[in-house]
Amino acid sequence: MNGKILAVHLSATHTMHKFPQKEIRLLKGLGVAGDAHQGEKVKHRSRVRANPDQPNLRQVHLIHRELHEELKTKGFSIAAGEMGENITTQGIDLLGLPKDTLLYLGKEAIVKVTGLRNPCHQLDGIQAGLMAAVLDKDQAGKLIRKSGIMGIVLAEGMVFPGDEIRVELPSQPFVALERV
Repeated sequence: MNGKILAVHLSATHTMHKFPQKEIRLLKGLGVAGDAHQGEKVKHRSRVRANPDQPNLRQVHLIHRELHEELKTKGFSIAAGEMGENITTQGIDLLGLPKDTLLYLGKEAIVKVTGLRNPCHQLDGIQAGLMAAVLDKDQAGKLIRKSGIMGIVLAEGMVFPGDEIRVELPSQPFVALERV
């Protein structure tokens, strides 16, 4: 199972929108160099308020372009990076990956998948109703979060648009992704 990186983004400040880059550097144990969410300890503001000493399981945020296409059918026009992702992918069912999947990005970088991004009300600041559009329920009534996945950097390296993503699944039994 392979995919492709379509775009890379970062923001030095806590903004929802991340800005397109020609490249990003992933730093082992820290995240995206120069990004506001870079660090060993949690940087997301709501998580910092709850407990600033938590490990940062949200160093890298990935969203699949297929979500943007799904949202377009619902009347939303979302550009890559606009929902806060560092990496926009294509060709991989990110939401279907199990916890601890390894993503080999480009030539050197490795990201370990930690969980689902929990969408927040800030999405409605992009377009009204966007938060509801990235939430769904399965047949059993369980909440489905569609706004991407989070991971930690195991091996650093440069990541470029056009780079290949190679997926390595963990040993079974697989553990389904939960919000982090």
